[in-house]
Amino acid sequence: MLNKLFKLDERNTNAKTEVVAGITTFIAMAYILGATPSMLADVGMPATGVFFATAVASAIACILMGLVANWPVGLAPGMGLNALLTYSIILGM
Repeated sequence: MLNKLFKLDERNTNAKTEVVAGITTFIAMAYILGATPSMLADVGMPATGVFFATAVASAIACILMGLVANWPVGLAPGMGLNALLTYSIILGM
């Protein structure tokens, strides 16, 4: 089933390799789950709400990218935009 859905044979890979790649991508991106709430809490946003929103938005984007586009790319809110909003726009102005 996975082979047919994601065309694993055509891409010369298997399910084990893809699972390991997914875990590796999650570990590489997990910092955003701590950094974003910490950053936005500096301007009064509730850290738990920001954490939840970041996690849900990232999960939905990654799942849609994998299932709809069939492209294994990790997506999450951009730290640059969060920093711009927090420190330049809200606190700076």
